[in-house]
Amino acid sequence: MRIGNPGVERPVIAVGEDGYIDVSDLTPDFDEAFFGSGGLQRISKEVSARVTAGEAQKLDGERIGAPFCRPHQIICIGLNYRDHAKETGAQVPPEPIIFTKSPNTLIGPNDDVHIPRNSKKTDWEVELGVIVGKRARYISSPEEAMNYIAGYVLVNDVSEREFQLERQGQWSKGKSSETFNPAGPWLITPDEIGDTSGLKMTLELNGDLMQNSSTDQMVFKPEFLIYYLSQFMVLEPGDLINTGTPPGVGLGQKPEFYLKPGDTMRLSIEGLGVAQQNVVNAP
Repeated sequence: MRIGNPGVERPVIAVGEDGYIDVSDLTPDFDEAFFGSGGLQRISKEVSARVTAGEAQKLDGERIGAPFCRPHQIICIGLNYRDHAKETGAQVPPEPIIFTKSPNTLIGPNDDVHIPRNSKKTDWEVELGVIVGKRARYISSPEEAMNYIAGYVLVNDVSEREFQLERQGQWSKGKSSETFNPAGPWLITPDEIGDTSGLKMTLELNGDLMQNSSTDQMVFKPEFLIYYLSQFMVLEPGDLINTGTPPGVGLGQKPEFYLKPGDTMRLSIEGLGVAQQNVVNAP
C-alpha cells in the first residue's frame, strides 16, 4: 500500500484489517526501480520480522493512495469479457484490443472521480489490474510471462463514452481525463492470490448492483496479455495493465445512463479489497 497525501505518499505493507508496517526506510517508493530490482523479495524478510515484533500501526483514517507510483504507461484491453462483449453487441475479438490511458489518471481507491467539463457520458468499469514486475520484451510463452507479474490490483477504468466513441480517433481520448484510474487499496502478490480465475467482481452505483461477474469470463488471461504485449512493445517494471470489464456499465444499460455529481461507486474484486469513489464535477 501507499498512504498519505497526494504526491507525498509513503510505502507500507498492509497487515490485517486496518494495520500497516512502514517500509519507507527500506525503499523510497513502490516504483520502477523497486519492482525492477526485485524489491518485493528483498524486503519480505524484514517485513516479516517487523510483523513478528509487533510493529504494525493502525491506519487511523489516513488517506490511501494508489499502491504504486505513476507508471510509464497504463495499457488497457478492450472487450476482454465474453459477457461484456455480448452486452455491447460486439464479437469476442480474436486478438486483444489494445489502447493506452494517460499515466496521470492514476489516483487512490477512495479519491473523488471528476466528471470532465462538457461530459455527458462518464461511465464506470471495475477491472483487474496487473502490475509488471520486470522489464518484458519478446517473452516466449504465457507460462514464462507469469514470472513478470509483480501483483494484482483493483481498478476502475473510468471512461467518457462520447469522447471515446463519437469524437473520432483512438479510444484513449475517452479514457485519459484526470482521475480516470482509481487503483487500490493494495497490490497483492501472485503467491498470495494464486489462480486469478473465478474471482468475484462487483460494482455498485448508489447502492444498486450494476456489475456482478467473475474473472472466469475473461477471454485473454493476465499471463497471456503480458506475453502478447511484449511482442509489440517493451513493458517496464511498474507498468499497469487494465484487463477489461464485465457487463453492467452505463453504456450497456437500456436506456443508457451515466455518472452524475453526487453519485457513489463502490467496487470490489475478491481478495483485492474494496474501493469507493464519490463523483464530482471537474473544478
